[in-house]
Amino acid sequence: MRNLPTTLQTLGKDITREQLRYHQKRVLVAKEFTFDSAHHLHCYEGKCAILHGHTYRLRVAVSGYPDDRGLVIDFADLKRIVKETIVDRLDHQYLNAVLPPMNTTAENMVVWMFEELEKALAREGTPGLRVEEIVLWETPTSYAAVKREWMERREDAGTLPALHHGRRVGGIGPCARPGGVAAGAPSPCGAV
Repeated sequence: MRNLPTTLQTLGKDITREQLRYHQKRVLVAKEFTFDSAHHLHCYEGKCAILHGHTYRLRVAVSGYPDDRGLVIDFADLKRIVKETIVDRLDHQYLNAVLPPMNTTAENMVVWMFEELEKALAREGTPGLRVEEIVLWETPTSYAAVKREWMERREDAGTLPALHHGRRVGGIGPCARPGGVAAGAPSPCGAV
């Protein structure tokens, strides 16, 4: 068994305030959360088209520079911000009703979460603190993620399908014509 210390380190005697911050490098800090919600998908053929629920697992990663204590952000503050901004708004909710108009896919939700958390961190006023990554698991083996670098650049914009009022023009799937919906049958997504 190891010996327990007989005295605790004392600020001002054993370590100076200036020594608390060991470096001035950007550091990533992450925290995970869970919440339960129900939703259904539009323009989708499969079980997810009907109302169902998930226990979502959310990983939020932020980065910044340590303050004079050596902290980028206190984990308690990160927890408060994420709970107020995302988790408390979605927990035990019908996502189709509480999120902005969108198909409630994990892919759409992670972008909304990134945007909302960016705004919340800006309101906190901590210089240099920014969202780096959002990962949202719908199941233990299936997740969507978005990273800062993907949110900031659009080098692939020329290869994305054209959108009209949030709907794909052309493409594949049940919202696309002609293949996804029988000729003459109404589209589950309206006219495209």
